[in-house]
Amino acid sequence: MVIDVHTHINNYHEDRVVSLEDCLNQLTDSMGESNIDYALVLTSYKVNEHRPGIKKVVEATRDRKNLGVVAGISYLNYKQSDLRELSDYLEDGLIKGLKLYPGYEPFYPYDNRLKVIYDLAVEYDVPMMFHSGDTFTSSGRVRFSQPIHIDDVAVDNPDMKIVICHVGNPWIKDCMEVVYKNKNVYTDFSGLVLGDFTEKFEKYMKNELEEMILYAGEPKYLLFGTDWPISSMKSYLNFMKQLDLPDEKKELILWKNAAELFKIDVSQL
Repeated sequence: MVIDVHTHINNYHEDRVVSLEDCLNQLTDSMGESNIDYALVLTSYKVNEHRPGIKKVVEATRDRKNLGVVAGISYLNYKQSDLRELSDYLEDGLIKGLKLYPGYEPFYPYDNRLKVIYDLAVEYDVPMMFHSGDTFTSSGRVRFSQPIHIDDVAVDNPDMKIVICHVGNPWIKDCMEVVYKNKNVYTDFSGLVLGDFTEKFEKYMKNELEEMILYAGEPKYLLFGTDWPISSMKSYLNFMKQLDLPDEKKELILWKNAAELFKIDVSQL
């Protein structure tokens, strides 16, 4: 069993428009080629012809039992009506989690304006995901996306389950400490590469993750994610094989942690 907690259906080749249905088909085709059983689709903080909104993605994935939706929220643009819509989807079990994008948008995760969103995550017991670390575009502002800022959020919201995306790369040691210190914080290691791992970088990241596990203990906080289509699913699975861990710990990372955290009914897959 493999669950990918971090995929997108954004069209990153904006010289052409690709339909939502085509993007979803490409995703499920890639999952099939890599033997990935289930994936979470994370919507963007902005909506345009290349980045479909939450409503469209929820409707398009409704009958795809191997896909779930995490709703991306814009700090700069969210409205009360958006929160009501999110609440309805959460009530109906159509959204598995929420995500914010500090760094892509200029805000710190501990901003008081976000309290209403965090209350929503706690009320419906869904994880709150945060972009963390480097940004895909050079226009991002990484001072906002350092994982150390998540510590304040975790302390102020002890009942909220939190996911630091991308292990906060390149601030992996900061991420390691936040995860170790706060039992309500998880992390995925998606989006570490564009495309495939090179042999040299694979070795470097292998050491980084093994050090994190040595420091933070039993990897019940660590989630498998790829950031597809930016990163290759096949290359990520090969990277997992390189980790010097017993099979039962790899199983935690590959699917068991995600199934429990996001309440994914694996018996239906």
